[in-house]
Amino acid sequence: MHTGMLWFDDSKTTLGVKIQKATEYYRKKYGRVPDLCLVHPSMLKDTNVDEEKITVRPYRPVLPGHIWIGIEDKN
Repeated sequence: MHTGMLWFDDSKTTLGVKIQKATEYYRKKYGRVPDLCLVHPSMLKDTNVDEEKITVRPYRPVLPGHIWIGIEDKN
């Protein structure tokens, strides 16, 4: 993914809820459903995400509390 939306959420909710909120916002703003979500590895402790809809991967350059969400490059 070269282009995506950076979402910040430092609330105490689970990662799944954070990703769901970011996904809904992305869909409303861009008219597409994201299929890739990159998060800091430390955030993967509470992974309760519907991984059939979106792929969640650890990516160290993303800061804790942030979610980089978008469409995976198929190249």
